[in-house]
Amino acid sequence: MIDPGLRGRTVLVTGAVGGIGEATARAFARLGARMAVHWHPGAASPPGVSYAHTSPGREQAEALVGELREEGAPDAVLIPADLADRDAVRTLLAAAGARVGPVDVLVNNAAHCELPDGFGDLTPDGLERSYRVNTFAPALLTAALARCGRPAAVVNISTDAARAFPGQTAYGTSKAALEAVTRAAALDLGPHGIRVNAVAPGPVQTGWMPRELVEEVVPRIPLRRVGLPEDIADAVVFFASDQARWITGQVVQVAGGHAL
Repeated sequence: MIDPGLRGRTVLVTGAVGGIGEATARAFARLGARMAVHWHPGAASPPGVSYAHTSPGREQAEALVGELREEGAPDAVLIPADLADRDAVRTLLAAAGARVGPVDVLVNNAAHCELPDGFGDLTPDGLERSYRVNTFAPALLTAALARCGRPAAVVNISTDAARAFPGQTAYGTSKAALEAVTRAAALDLGPHGIRVNAVAPGPVQTGWMPRELVEEVVPRIPLRRVGLPEDIADAVVFFASDQARWITGQVVQVAGGHAL
């Protein structure tokens, strides 16, 4: 068996309660990593705006941490924070380090997407909300990790909507910016032993896709199925593992061939 070398390493996953983040946290826990689970307590959307995501409640977040402790991460902790808040971003990494240990792996998974999101619907506030969570927070967390002065791995979660996706302007462009941040950070931080890569998922069923949408999308996917959160989690674990020790600055689509 391949040993990814993650046992005992401290992993911070943002947006770790539900969907891809939760599958990722569980994958690292099963490999014996020390887990810091970020959770956003949530807030009501502004009038006329619908968030294309939900913020799980505290009960669900605490239940996940309890399960991670049983699955292989006995020291797992829950850290609430709103990543649209600059002060919260500044303190999140420090909080994880204080409670679990210096962070070895940072997974920037938390995302913001609101509807409608076409060019005709853009507003300054909506654009800023998307960029604060999808671009600014990962960049600032990565910078904070670099200031710790230790080798580390960063895995950013992008989307194949960063290439082209009509009707997802703020979301898609903020994720495209995250991919640019990935390459810039890889160049700047590589000499300090910090690797930075990104995974770009295609359509992943995290509960948001009704059966009709799945049936519409599947014919456009060469591997003829939508993704599962575990498909993305496995790619994230690889980028964090010793097997990816000479890989940095890469954006890999994990999408079954969607949007090639």
